[in-house]
Amino acid sequence: MVVAQIRIQSGDFDLAAEIAHLTEGRRDIGGVVSFVGYCRDEGGALSALELEHYPGMAEEEIARICAEAGRRWSVLGLTVVHRFGKIRPGEQIVLVIAASTHRRAAFEAAEFVMDFLKSRAPFWKKEHGIDGSAGDWVSARDEDERSLERWT
Repeated sequence: MVVAQIRIQSGDFDLAAEIAHLTEGRRDIGGVVSFVGYCRDEGGALSALELEHYPGMAEEEIARICAEAGRRWSVLGLTVVHRFGKIRPGEQIVLVIAASTHRRAAFEAAEFVMDFLKSRAPFWKKEHGIDGSAGDWVSARDEDERSLERWT
């Protein structure tokens, strides 16, 4: 069973520190793959993205996703950090790190976790316009759902 470190927090995260924590004292890790998702400004129209989550349920769903990645690939560790609150363009939103003996398992596990995190974890996004308007809650994108098809 893969050990997954999962955190949902309002504050930012440090990629280098997270990798160091995951790999500290390990001699069996041959590769680490990371993905950091950032808030976009949507062509200059967005001042912030507000993220909400269902506490407890979000962590449980992420743990299920990580456990499934561990069953599919020989990963030695996973880290998932997801932020909530108002996040400005250019700021980090989400981090996925996968460590394994060989690179392919790390690449595939990280992509799998991110694809399912994007579509299945209970997070909601609301866009805030540069003009001060608060938009609607953002609907799931068809592209994100299609990304899941290759894993089933």
